[in-house]
Amino acid sequence: MTETMTDTDTTPNTPAPVAAKPRKAADKSARTRAREFALQAIYQHLVGRNTPEDIDLFTRDLAGFHKADSVHFDALLHGCIEQASALDALITPLLDRPLVELSPIEHGILWIGAYEFQRCLDVPWRVVLNECIELAKAFGGTDGHKYVNGVLHGLAGQLRALEVAAGAGAPAGRKPRPGGA
Repeated sequence: MTETMTDTDTTPNTPAPVAAKPRKAADKSARTRAREFALQAIYQHLVGRNTPEDIDLFTRDLAGFHKADSVHFDALLHGCIEQASALDALITPLLDRPLVELSPIEHGILWIGAYEFQRCLDVPWRVVLNECIELAKAFGGTDGHKYVNGVLHGLAGQLRALEVAAGAGAPAGRKPRPGGA
C-alpha cells in the first residue's frame, strides 16, 4: 500500500509506529553509570593494554563521570583487572568458543558480571544480570546481549547458588520458575 500526501497535508495517511522510549541518561542510577564507565575503562585495558592508573585518570575526566558512583567504578575497574586471571577461569568453562575470540566488549561485561557476583553481594544476582545485558545492548554487537545472558546466567548458578535457588531478586509479581531461576 502506498502512502499519499496532499499539498495541504504534511503527514502520511497512516500513523507512524511509536517506538519504545530508550532509557534517558537522566534516569540512570549512579551505579549504572559506574558500570558504563568501568566497561569503557576495561575496554581500554583489554585493547590498549593501558595501565589501570592511566585509565582511571583519563576516565575521571570524561563528561558525566561526576554522576557515577566512583567507589563502585573503582571496585569494578581495579578489581576486574587485578583478578583478570581468576575471572577468566570462571568464565571460560561456560563459553562456546575460545576466550580470545570474544569481543573485548563481551569480555569486559563478563568480567564485570563475574566480579559483581563474587564481590558485590549487596546487589541481587538478577540486577547484576540485567545490568550486564543492558551494557551489552548499549555497547556490544547485535546479539551480544543474548550471549552475555547465557554465560552470566550459568555463572550465577555457580556463584550465587542459594540466591538463585531461592528466587531472590525476582522482579515483583513474578514467581521463580520451578527448579531454580
